[in-house]
Parts: sequence; structure tokens; C-alpha cells
Amino acid sequence: MALINSARDLLELARAHNTSLGKVVALAEAESQQRALDDVVEQMAVSLEVMKSAAAQGILHPRRSVGGLIGGEASMLTELRDSGKAISGAVMSRAMAIALAVSEVNASMGKIVAAPTAGACGILPGALLAAAEALDAPDTKMLDALFAASGIGLVIAKNATLSGAEGGCQAECGAATSMAAAACVELLDGTPEQCVEAAALALKNELGLVCDPIAGLVEVPCAKRNAVKVVEAIACADMARAGIKSVIPFDEIVDAMYKIGREMPVTLKETALGGLAVTPTGSRLALEIHDAQPSVECPPPVFGENKQGAR
Repeated sequence: MALINSARDLLELARAHNTSLGKVVALAEAESQQRALDDVVEQMAVSLEVMKSAAAQGILHPRRSVGGLIGGEASMLTELRDSGKAISGAVMSRAMAIALAVSEVNASMGKIVAAPTAGACGILPGALLAAAEALDAPDTKMLDALFAASGIGLVIAKNATLSGAEGGCQAECGAATSMAAAACVELLDGTPEQCVEAAALALKNELGLVCDPIAGLVEVPCAKRNAVKVVEAIACADMARAGIKSVIPFDEIVDAMYKIGREMPVTLKETALGGLAVTPTGSRLALEIHDAQPSVECPPPVFGENKQGAR
């Protein structure tokens, strides 16, 4: 089986084997690792169980994050959903709650799956678990969906970056949103082409997203971004399944993302020296966290006239 270096490769392999995107990625992974397909699927099943566990923990047993900036929001959103007052609907509100829950577990030093990173860990499980619950989908279909997501993530990793420090949050939440969109299409028995279109629609709408964590911690705005991006992933999955296509092909969008990341100033790439991190409130919170927890390394806050000089 040929190596996977692009979305075009993914689609050609799926056509050659006359199978879904998820299944062909699993086959390619087994071959590249020289392992039995069942072993590769079993390994992915472990990741699925960790996702389920993190989602449940974050909602049922909320904990404050290390920096104290988040904690309990997933439970609050679940209460609104259960009351029937969530205008976003049952699936969307459930997806947002799971995304928040997994992000909160991550920020409180719990066990999560970096999908593809810790800062974006809630998006894929949020979209996938919520959709699977609504469809009563078995784990076997969820595993196929995770493999489809992995294929999209692999292409981004090979041709751009998944690092917020290198490419900004477009590389983390952007990649995760793209992966989640493809996963939802796979879960709903969409074609490989629809999976890639969903991924393209999602990724191109994340271009330029900066990484500006308050106090340098993966808490604010990260958790809420996860909750918003999970909605975008589901929306893009529906658009692709309706036959809506991205004018710009996925592989070209990945190239554009990489170039944008290289052009982005270092202040907006996980350094906490720009964006929300240096607002008056962001700077104040960074100082408070630094004073309360000396072990947490916080970059120096940047105020007023010093903002433009920070690079």
C-alpha cells in the first residue's frame, strides 16, 4: 500500500480498495507498522475508552484547573441541555459540553487523548461522542471514524504542523476541527470524498487563528475554543454530506495554513505575549496565578505601550 502524504493519496487508496476513509487508514497503519489489523484497531479502541472516560469525568466530577481559570463549565452546560432550554439543540449542546469536559480534565492534569494536541483535545471526542450517542452508533463505527480523523491529522502533520508554538491555534484547534468533521462524516456513512470535503471546509475557516493562552496555560481561551470548534466541525460535516464542496482543495488549504503560521508573529504562537494574554484582564490574571503558584511558569505580562514592541 502506498504511503499517505496527502488527501489525494487518501482518496486514491480508498478508491483502490473500494472502502471507506476510516478503513483504508486503518489498513495503511497496520501495513506501515507491520502489525495485524486487529492489533491496530485494538490500540485505537483504548484511545476511544480514554475519550469516553474523560468526557464523563469532566461532566460528572468537575474540578478546577491548575491555574484556577476553568472548571465546572461542562456541568453547567449539561444542566442547561437537560432542562430543554438549549437553543443549540440536544446534539450541539451535548458536543459542546463534552468538549468543555475533556478540556477541563486536561487542564486539571487528568488523562486525555491529545487529538491531535492537548490544547485541542475536546473537539474530536465532543463531536464524535455526541453524534454517536444521537445515532446509537456502535464502537466499531466510532473506531472507523477515529481512523478517518487520524488520516486527516496525518496529512496536516506531514505537510504543515500541529504545534501551536509553530503555527498558532489554527494548527491545534484548526486541525482538530478538521479531523472531527471528517470523523462525523465517516460515522454517518459518508463517502471518502465527503470526509475530505468536510475537513477542508473546517480547516479553511480556522486559518489565522492565534494561540494566546492566559498565563501560558491551556485553559483560557482554549477550553471555550474547543466548545465552539466542535459546533463548526458538526456544521461542516452536514455541509459536506449535503454535497457542498470547498472551492479550495484540502491539500492546498493545508499548505496555506503552514505559510500563514510561518508569517504569524511569535507573540501569537503560544508565548502568551499577545492577543488575549496581554489584555488588562489577561495580564492581571497571569500575575495572580504566578504569585499563587510559583511553580507555574508564566511569561511576563505586557502592558499598554509595550505591546507593539513585544516579539
